[in-house]
Amino acid sequence: TYGPRQSTRAVIPTVITQIAKGLKVLNLGNLSPTRDFNFIDDTCQAFIAIEKSSQTVGKTINACSSYEVSIRDTVQYISEIMNADIKVKEEKERLRPQNSEVNRLFGDNSLILKLTDWQPKYSGIEGFKKGLDKTINWFLKKENLDLYKNINYHI
Repeated sequence: TYGPRQSTRAVIPTVITQIAKGLKVLNLGNLSPTRDFNFIDDTCQAFIAIEKSSQTVGKTINACSSYEVSIRDTVQYISEIMNADIKVKEEKERLRPQNSEVNRLFGDNSLILKLTDWQPKYSGIEGFKKGLDKTINWFLKKENLDLYKNINYHI
């Protein structure tokens, strides 16, 4: 899940805050893993839909966007939306220890689609970019950005 108020322990707010604070070179870890990012609004609506359905009781249910994107492409999309000319440096110190990186997180939302009326509104490249835009706009408000003193990515 990504969106406004997310900690810089996650990559999306880390990239946004670094660009917003004027950095031209972003130091990141491995850029090749892929993620199925779910915008916060979709996650909240999924919880509500699951709670309202008697068919979901006792089931393990994925609520995901069903859109897979690499960290590299995510950084590119953020920089495009923010109209920022940046360079990305893959920093060795930021790489996870061997065998601890999750290279692919891609969900299957077929069960929640079957058991509830929930549908992700921020799916696909356009939905992902729409969620990024909302997230960026929140972070760019001075009172919100000021809450993020440490703009370093935490491992």
